[in-house]
Amino acid sequence: MKNARAFWNKSAARYAKSPIRNESAYQHKLAITQEYFRPDSTVLEFGCGTGSTAIIHAPHVKHIVAIDISDQMLEIAEQKARDAGIENIAFRQGTLETVALEEGSFDAVLGLNILHLLEDLEATLAKVHSLLKPGGVFVSSTVLIGDINLLLRMVIPPMQMLGFAPYVNRFGKQALVDKLTDTGFTIEREWQPGKATVFIVARKGE
Repeated sequence: MKNARAFWNKSAARYAKSPIRNESAYQHKLAITQEYFRPDSTVLEFGCGTGSTAIIHAPHVKHIVAIDISDQMLEIAEQKARDAGIENIAFRQGTLETVALEEGSFDAVLGLNILHLLEDLEATLAKVHSLLKPGGVFVSSTVLIGDINLLLRMVIPPMQMLGFAPYVNRFGKQALVDKLTDTGFTIEREWQPGKATVFIVARKGE
């Protein structure tokens, strides 16, 4: 965790300035996600980065808890929220394991561009499941390292050794779907804007 925090703190300023790679796909994901929101919804986003997505969703829900391992990312996120006049987001530094969160308290949990960066995916999915209310949804957008070009996969280890890339989990789409269903989720929506990414809405049972 310490190494991950240091990597993302170092990357925060650059990350904040980087453009969205596929703007149309991003907008489509936002629209789908907001179909599951109500004005009284309570939402958790983990791995929120510099807060852009939470800030967009905030007017559509009652409250958002947005957490990230990087305090540098959160400093940027808090300033962006202030600039946007958003007051219903609580930014907290840490992870799902370290931040105090009440079980069964969220209508929706968002894990966007984060699952492939986690070493223990099964534990994370179990934690998300426990945090959701019955019938709540888990929305994820994930890079599928196991499905990307072999040459690109071969480049990752040396980049990690040089400190230019974080840890990545090498699962493919089917493995992720299987882990979600094994945890007790039902897949409601699945969309792939590209071979190596997948957007999933998964629901916890009533």
